[in-house]
Amino acid sequence: MEPSRERQSIRKKVKRLAPLFERYGRSLSDLDATLKWKSLVLVLGNFSSGKSTLINELTGCDIQRTGQSPTDDSFTVITRPDPGMEPTETTGASLVADESLPFSGLRAHGENFISHFRMLTVDCDLPDDLAVIDTPGMLDAVTEKDRGYAYDRVVGEFARLADLIVLMFDPHKAGTIREVYRTIRDTLPENAGEDRIVFVMSRIDECDNLGDLVRSYGTLCWNLSQMTGRKDIPRIFMTYAPALARNDTPGLSEWLAEREELKQKILSAPALRFSHMLEHIEKQVGDLAMTVEAVETFARRARKLLGQTLRACAVLAAALFLFGDIVLRAFTGWPDPPLLSAMLNGKAGAASLITPAALAVIPFVVGIFWFNRFGFGSVKKRLAEDPDALVRTGSQFRRSQWQRLREAALSHISDLKVKEIFAAHGRNRQRLDRFIEREIRPLYRK
Repeated sequence: MEPSRERQSIRKKVKRLAPLFERYGRSLSDLDATLKWKSLVLVLGNFSSGKSTLINELTGCDIQRTGQSPTDDSFTVITRPDPGMEPTETTGASLVADESLPFSGLRAHGENFISHFRMLTVDCDLPDDLAVIDTPGMLDAVTEKDRGYAYDRVVGEFARLADLIVLMFDPHKAGTIREVYRTIRDTLPENAGEDRIVFVMSRIDECDNLGDLVRSYGTLCWNLSQMTGRKDIPRIFMTYAPALARNDTPGLSEWLAEREELKQKILSAPALRFSHMLEHIEKQVGDLAMTVEAVETFARRARKLLGQTLRACAVLAAALFLFGDIVLRAFTGWPDPPLLSAMLNGKAGAASLITPAALAVIPFVVGIFWFNRFGFGSVKKRLAEDPDALVRTGSQFRRSQWQRLREAALSHISDLKVKEIFAAHGRNRQRLDRFIEREIRPLYRK
């Protein structure tokens, strides 16, 4: 089956899970977005890191302006036009409104972002099934107020969609920009796997000698270790733009092969599309399954308390049925005779059952009122105090997964009504587990 047809087939299967996503307070829009359109490469870096120069070289056209100072403050999607279509520029408002594109979720970031978002379709050297996203240069000491939108959250949205993320540095600012720190430390780990991130130190031709290059590289490695919190440093591609090289530093030509390897890695991103799509589906469905597991545990605890309450009500109801009218007669002189006396005298009839039956109903009315008013809430409160009891966290992966989902799951549980404790949460969870095992994991082998 062709990749596009395969994606459509999987998309239809995922759509069948939409009612479950909605029922448990999770959105399917983010998952659906990954199944649309082309492979995406997201290029990040500070304003002088060589992003636009690399993109111009990849496309074979001077599309993006280059320079030592900020030249573009927009998120720009660059791709080839569809067959039979003319090159054009599309505004952000049109991009987020087009349901055939994966960008509709970005409208939540507001007009200030949308006015700094666009797509250029150009006749260039990019593969037909690839789009590259150029981004505003990262800055230091910048706030949401300064940009007019939350830059890190927008980058997070694009990172979830991207099949490859290229994070670029230059020798003069090797990882010291505040937005770079936030992106590496928080934004990317929350939204993309490490295998999708490529680190690049560009413009190495601006180092005066090999010693300067080694010092810049060492500084970048040190900063990355501080930002990632890890001692093992990922591979860093060392590169420069031959057409713009500023000096004849000995040995520069040796890095041309590495630059070519970097370009081929970016251009081959469409080959990663299918595996990224499967990973994202498995992650989202797995997250939903864990949320359902938490709801299932809560429902089981609530049903247990309800069962205990009803059993206590049944014991009290039986006592009131047999002896309640005797106590009532002692205080009021009515009914005469009580049920037991009527039964012993052989005079019991339908009328003799009315008062005992009415008394027997009272414990159930009170018990159900108590459970709805106090007991149900007490189960929520106890589990909120010990949320880790809601799911099985036997592995580090599940512990990290639950830590990420816990707040949203508790919020969903806090909104549940009593009737939800009788729903088939266990079957829903099994359905999700079967979907992963039968529909998704076999595709990895293909």
